[in-house]
Amino acid sequence: MSIRGFDDRLARERRARLQAERLLAQRSDELYAANRKLSDHARALSEQVIEQREENAALMGRSTQAQAALQAATEKAVLAERRLWDALTAVEDGFAMFDRDWRLVIANPAWMGAFDGVADVAPGASYEAILRVATEEGLVDLQGERPEAWRRRMRARWEGDSIPQVDIRLFNGAYVRLIDKRTPEGDMVSLALDITDTIRRERALERALDKAKAAARAKSAFLANMSHEIRTPMNGVVSMAALLRETELSEEQRLYAETIRSSGEALLVIINDILDYSKIDAGKLVLRAEPCDVAHLVEEIFQLMRPGLEGKPVELRLEVEAGLPTRVIGDRGRIRQVLTNLIGNAVKFTEAGAVTVRVAQAPEAPAPGEVALRVTVEDTGIGIAPEMQAHVFGEFNQVEAETTRRFDGTGLGLAITRRLVEVMGGEIWLRSEPGVGSCFGFDLCLGVAPEEAAGKTAPARRRLRLLAAEDNKTNQLVFRAMLKGLDLDLELVETGLALVAAARRDRPDVIFTDISMPEMDGLDATRAIRAEEAAEGLPRVPIIAMTAHAMEGDRERILAAGIDAYLTKPLKKGEVQGMIRDRAPEGFCPVPVLPRILSAG
Repeated sequence: MSIRGFDDRLARERRARLQAERLLAQRSDELYAANRKLSDHARALSEQVIEQREENAALMGRSTQAQAALQAATEKAVLAERRLWDALTAVEDGFAMFDRDWRLVIANPAWMGAFDGVADVAPGASYEAILRVATEEGLVDLQGERPEAWRRRMRARWEGDSIPQVDIRLFNGAYVRLIDKRTPEGDMVSLALDITDTIRRERALERALDKAKAAARAKSAFLANMSHEIRTPMNGVVSMAALLRETELSEEQRLYAETIRSSGEALLVIINDILDYSKIDAGKLVLRAEPCDVAHLVEEIFQLMRPGLEGKPVELRLEVEAGLPTRVIGDRGRIRQVLTNLIGNAVKFTEAGAVTVRVAQAPEAPAPGEVALRVTVEDTGIGIAPEMQAHVFGEFNQVEAETTRRFDGTGLGLAITRRLVEVMGGEIWLRSEPGVGSCFGFDLCLGVAPEEAAGKTAPARRRLRLLAAEDNKTNQLVFRAMLKGLDLDLELVETGLALVAAARRDRPDVIFTDISMPEMDGLDATRAIRAEEAAEGLPRVPIIAMTAHAMEGDRERILAAGIDAYLTKPLKKGEVQGMIRDRAPEGFCPVPVLPRILSAG
């Protein structure tokens, strides 16, 4: 072989070797890259496995915690259920729950105990079956109600939207109050409360109340009887003493007569105060709305006070603000009582000077058809110390200063006055300075009388016929003496039958009648006279009762019989003549009308 051929061969082999080396290097690079990728992938897989293991471990931890929490919650629920059931078991009141189909789900021993171990009353029993067991086994005292009606009534309670509570009596005398409530899911929760002790206490209270009412009735009857028995002779004592003073007497005889009169009137004040305060304190005082003239009431009171002012340089004054209505609507008797107490106190505690009563318009704005009156009673008497002024309106309170211990009284007058003013919707107050005097005042809102008119003149004085019934001879003598000097015809009878007959024979202008009389009392006689007036179309004759009754209900009973007004014994001359003046027909008034301004002293 030639050298050139050898070189060519070597060159081809060299190129082939180089090509093989390049291919080997390429394959090595590829293998290295593949190994590298495989390594990276293996490392990633390893990391993923580690992460998954960590996640699995965390999940297992959370699952363990959840299981522990669930276990703890389950234990708490079981404990709460056990405690709730223990509580329901421990309570003395019954508890039960029914599902929406009215079947018993659960009940505590107190609820089940009422059924005395009846096997039919158990969870799953229907409400209807339980009601039937209660009636058929005699567990419930139906108190006369039919079993079917009782069960129907008990079912009807549950059918309404609002379930009323009901009290039932068991066979053993125990009382149970059923209180049922429907849950939002439709279940029924039933509570059975033992109210036996409550019922027994209520029964005891009812018996005690009945006894108290019976005692109150007995007290009222006793006071009424005693009032009547005391007032009847007092009428003779006080009235005859007053009439005796008007006769010619020596100074010693006049002193005796005055002592009899003042002592009797003092006793009468005590009786009136006790009876009035008892009525007010019991809340049984009833106000009567009627037309009245406040200024005229003051004038009448002044007239009654004049005998007590003899020998005392005290002037009684009345000042009425211009423009006020003459007649207002109010309880005339109670307004008069308030004025009498205030004016009487002023006169009693004033040795010299004046007692001034002012009637004016109060600053309050009255309602339409009303007038606000302010009445003040001012005196120049001994006055009241500042530390005592807050107590004078209290019960049984008196000013205990040395200078006032000589004045008698029960200590109830101002207490009654305050209560009366408050009952009439008013307010009373006091201003006083020791050694200067006192001023008591009160405000009242009263209606204006419909017949109020200006320019009303006093009726002319003419003879009238007066018929009176009185069975007591002393009271007849007193009544005749009180009318002495009046231009009238008086006929006195002794029974209610005679009164009806006399009124039928010759109709009088005014009738006075006692209440308690033989054969027919004054109330029945009045009813008979009113019946004849209605049957024959006759005008209504004024009838005034003269009574010793002064208890709660007497006024209502007297006026309900048809009597127009009444006077309480012992009678007073000014009151009797004032009643004649107020009730006499137009043109037949034998009593002079008092002037608007009165002075006495």
